[in-house]
Amino acid sequence: LLEPRGGDYALKAPKLRERRRVPMPSWLKQDLVPGGDNYVGIKTKLRSLGLSTVCEEARCPNIGECWGGKNDAPATATIMLMGDTCTRACRFCAVKTANAPPPLDAEEPRKVADAVAEWGIGYVVLTSVDRDDLPDHGAAHIAETVRELKRAAPELLVEVLAPDFGGDLGRVTQVATSGLDVHAHNMETVERLTPGVRDRRAGYAQSLRVLEHAKESGTALTKTSFMLGLGERPEEVEQALRDCRSAGVDVVTFGQYMRPTKGHIPILEYITPEAFDMWKERADELGFAYSAAGPMVRSSYRAGEFYLEGLLKKRRQGEQAIAVAQ
Repeated sequence: LLEPRGGDYALKAPKLRERRRVPMPSWLKQDLVPGGDNYVGIKTKLRSLGLSTVCEEARCPNIGECWGGKNDAPATATIMLMGDTCTRACRFCAVKTANAPPPLDAEEPRKVADAVAEWGIGYVVLTSVDRDDLPDHGAAHIAETVRELKRAAPELLVEVLAPDFGGDLGRVTQVATSGLDVHAHNMETVERLTPGVRDRRAGYAQSLRVLEHAKESGTALTKTSFMLGLGERPEEVEQALRDCRSAGVDVVTFGQYMRPTKGHIPILEYITPEAFDMWKERADELGFAYSAAGPMVRSSYRAGEFYLEGLLKKRRQGEQAIAVAQ
């Protein structure tokens, strides 16, 4: 029986006409005003190189924490490749859309490597817009960025939150074998809700195939993420978790869907912290190597990055020990 311990599963979100007089749940209230030297430094460097971040484009609520650094953790940013304009129009996403975005910047892979080298971090997350207008959907560009990063810093751990490349598994292989350490691709929601939430060119089964193929291609860790609060039923979330494990997915995160504007799909429920705890516990029971669940958790979640960094380093040490023994 899927029920959270010591609390309700969710609170119904107020209707638009009620939104001004019904308060947001206390667990979603936090200081969203970014600042500090780290924040300014990262923003300045990104602007000087003409780079975009999903942190800004998707209006992530954690930008102040990630860019500013917190609890003695280094500042991080998720770099978005191939521009700030997507060819898809998912109903939850705040990123700009167009059928024909500007051409790719051929120097972007080098610029990204330069920026990351200057930050001096050990783990970086790359994501991208969808580029259905390109013959290879941008797979070569993403792969080259990973290679540039590894050339500049061989010990750097690279996570790529990749698109589905239109279901072309050859392109998935191209990115999965580029030298990355974590291949991520977001399921976003349960199967029943996928057609109304994601762009028509995306698909539940297609995303599962992408994740499975990335794992089969030799990726050390595969990862996905779900938004909750769109009207999904607990049994549907359970099935999605099982589907992901069957596809070999190692890491899963859950977060509350937050509507970017009135033009996006509405929030139907505010999932309680107790319910998020339940989903983390369930994911762990199903055998995921790592899971994170909470109202403010997003796919590129810092706590997860720190954990995965340690996990990947341990795997590298184990592989090196085996090589020496042989």
